[in-house]
Amino acid sequence: MSKKMIGYIVSALVVGTLIFLMVKNTLDKPEIEPIDTPQTSASQTDGQQEEEGLEQYSPAPDFTLETLAGETVTLSELKGKKVILNFWATWCPPCKAEMPHMESFYSKLTEEDHVELIAVNVTESEKLGVSEVKNFVESYKLSFPIPLDETAQVTHQYGVFSMPTTFMIDTKGRIAQKVIGPLDEKTLNELVDFMD
Repeated sequence: MSKKMIGYIVSALVVGTLIFLMVKNTLDKPEIEPIDTPQTSASQTDGQQEEEGLEQYSPAPDFTLETLAGETVTLSELKGKKVILNFWATWCPPCKAEMPHMESFYSKLTEEDHVELIAVNVTESEKLGVSEVKNFVESYKLSFPIPLDETAQVTHQYGVFSMPTTFMIDTKGRIAQKVIGPLDEKTLNELVDFMD
């Protein structure tokens, strides 16, 4: 093999590595919906409507789901508190990355904070169902409520396509922000502080 050919191969590897790192970096960053401009609920594409999610400052759709612990969570009963509503799955690498941050954030909450963290597992997408979720929760030592969306009805109601997706719901029960991608503890604190 000639030196010229080796040079081409090395150049191709360097370029390929740079492209991979740029794409990975872009995918790892959470996408935070802007707080000052309402998000459109639908757009026209080739004459068809495409759902893009819920409108900012609209009422968060109510739901009732059973948690992994066998308790019931009803969103409307949390009105008056700031709610972090997270949608996740055990097979999702960014979800795995954010869970220790969620647990650390949750463990520091007090009654005076008036904040709830609800992590809805999209159980319909789990290969082994509830047993897989139980194993995940035990291995990550998670203590926050984990409602199970076994039919994905609530997931579809909220227009969730990517995981994790988190909705920040204000004390009036309105969607303040939507974040696509993993969150860390610092960002969680900033988003909660920013909400009414």
